[in-house]
Amino acid sequence: MDIHKEQGTVDRLPQEDVIDLRQYLQTIMRHKWGIIGFAFIVTLLTALVVSSITPIYRATATLLIESQQANIVSIEEVYGLDGGKSEYFETQFGILKSRSLAEKVVTKLDLVNHPVFNQPKKSLLPFEVKWREWLPFELPVAEAQVETEAAKFRSIVDQFMAGLTISPLRKTQLVNITYESSDAELATLIANTLGESYIESNLDAKLQLTLKASSWLSGQLEGLRTELTKAEQRLQEYREKEQIVGERGGLNIAGQELELVAGKLVDARRDRLEAESLYQQVRAIGKNNPSRLELVPTVLQHPLVQRMKESYARVELKRSELAKRYGAKHPTMQAVNSELANARFALNNQILSVVNGIETNYKVAVANENSLKSALEGTKGNIQSLSRKEYKLSEYELDVETKRAVFNTFLTRFNETTATGDLRTANARVSDPAVVPLYPAKPKKKLLVVLAFVASMMFGVMIAFVLQALNNTIKTASEVETKLGMAMLGLLPLLPRNRKKPHQSYAMFMEDPQSSYAESLRTIRTGLILSALDNPHKVVSVTSTLPGEGKTSLALGLAFATGQMEKVLLIDADLRRPSVAKALGLDRAAPGLSSLVAGAAAIDECIQHYEAGNIDVMPAGIIPPNPSELLSSKRFADVLTQLESRYDRIIIDTAPSQSVSDALVLAPLVGAMIYVVKSDSTSYQHAKNGLKRLREAHAPVIGVVLNQVDVKKGAKYYGEDYAGYYDVYGYSSEKA
Repeated sequence: MDIHKEQGTVDRLPQEDVIDLRQYLQTIMRHKWGIIGFAFIVTLLTALVVSSITPIYRATATLLIESQQANIVSIEEVYGLDGGKSEYFETQFGILKSRSLAEKVVTKLDLVNHPVFNQPKKSLLPFEVKWREWLPFELPVAEAQVETEAAKFRSIVDQFMAGLTISPLRKTQLVNITYESSDAELATLIANTLGESYIESNLDAKLQLTLKASSWLSGQLEGLRTELTKAEQRLQEYREKEQIVGERGGLNIAGQELELVAGKLVDARRDRLEAESLYQQVRAIGKNNPSRLELVPTVLQHPLVQRMKESYARVELKRSELAKRYGAKHPTMQAVNSELANARFALNNQILSVVNGIETNYKVAVANENSLKSALEGTKGNIQSLSRKEYKLSEYELDVETKRAVFNTFLTRFNETTATGDLRTANARVSDPAVVPLYPAKPKKKLLVVLAFVASMMFGVMIAFVLQALNNTIKTASEVETKLGMAMLGLLPLLPRNRKKPHQSYAMFMEDPQSSYAESLRTIRTGLILSALDNPHKVVSVTSTLPGEGKTSLALGLAFATGQMEKVLLIDADLRRPSVAKALGLDRAAPGLSSLVAGAAAIDECIQHYEAGNIDVMPAGIIPPNPSELLSSKRFADVLTQLESRYDRIIIDTAPSQSVSDALVLAPLVGAMIYVVKSDSTSYQHAKNGLKRLREAHAPVIGVVLNQVDVKKGAKYYGEDYAGYYDVYGYSSEKA
């Protein structure tokens, strides 16, 4: 049993997760007519709906709003335009969107009586009851009529604002006024009128503001002039009292003097530090040591010292030359020695002279620094005195400047306001008036129809993938191997329906032996024989997961195909729903398997020869009350042993494995078992569970036969999964 299990089970190797675009394309092709049909219906409905929508026209006028007006004189502050530009433009956009401006336009264009804004509302009732005509008297309607007109005006304004769009252009002073309406000319008229009304409203506001500003400025000027005169008199009296000359109370002159003295003091301090450093060096050496003083850089670099040193060096060189020829007591040597001593004496005197000069320079530098310090302190005291006067002077001057600035500002504003009282300049202008649109802006019928078609196609494709994901049936040989883990023994193509022959698969092998159906049976027969060449399977059982999958058709066809080569016995072991006798037109009341196992008839009495297929058939016989017990009895095993000695091949049609346990009972008694799965019908979970039960019973399942396969559909939509099974054997021919 383990050998058969190993032969019938396909090793499922781990596969890499690879996106197979061909599978996606095949899924779309399988449902293409449904997708196209759905898209066609949705597109048609969309076209009908779009065609009934009233076209809307859009007109746009461009308005230029200037933050800095081109006025003759600058009076922006009077109108409150000197704030931030961003806030100013946002305010103007808000005015353009305001309800008050919309009401002005509605009133100006008399939109209350315009047909577009007075379209009749469709009544929900089939007819209207004019109940007022039935009354013998008239009701007062004056007050109600006023309320109705006000409500109507508000409604018209709401409709007007609903079609209006104000959209500023980024990083510019331009703003688009867009209006949408079913009347193209009305949309253009409203867009232009709104811009003009905004400009007029702005001009009216400026005029009123100018008049108010002129009246207020005139009253303020007299008081400001008096205060300015008094402040100027106080300033002049203080200057005369303190005898102040120059700017800032003389502080500018004192400041220049302070800067000059401070600069000289810095230079004197630098000179003193340099002289002090040199003085400390020579003082540390002392005047009694000319040879060491000679090493001080300042002394050494002095021109007279350098000349003296050169003279001393020449005398010394002369003495060294004469010493080679004369002795120490020679008159010439004594003269040279005297000359060398004089040279040394002169050099030392010159060194002392330079040192005395360094000391003198140091004392002069100290005196100069002290003198400048005294001068600086005096200048500082003078500046402090002047600062106190300058502080008081600044108060008087600031008071005068402040009052003069306020007076001049008010005088300027008054003159500007007076000069521009009759000048009406707008802060905005229409840079691009709206023109009558030739084509509606919406709905974009073609675009909507195309979008509806594309969206419906995408939705249809999505549904197709959902249906494919929900389809858990077995359709291809690869799915048999991957999902069921079994080898593909063969397949049986789906035969065309024929009302006269509802079960034409029963006799197709004999009626048309050259058909693809007959060829597929021979292929299955070959697979059965090749599955055990050394030890042929004499007893072969055919089962399925559920009823109606075609196990009986396979048993009959396999018996006919094998009967051409061997002596074959077909046993109908489906003791609950036997169908072999009916399919072959045999006597269903004749003794059969149940009678033989029960001992009610002999073997020869239970076997009928079917001449057309050249096979022997043992029908089910009388349906017993306990089929499972009958098949699991020792009597049935003995009967099967006897039959094996008389026939080359025994094919047993068994009940479905998921419905009852008959197939499990027969598992130990058969040499091979073929599992039938109906293509695109049986879920792989059910088939997998059925095979699992058979494996647990150690059933020798050698392979799976995929039944009722739609060859044309499979070859078209499953591609390579069917190529090896159909095209090679001609299954996809028209005859199939």
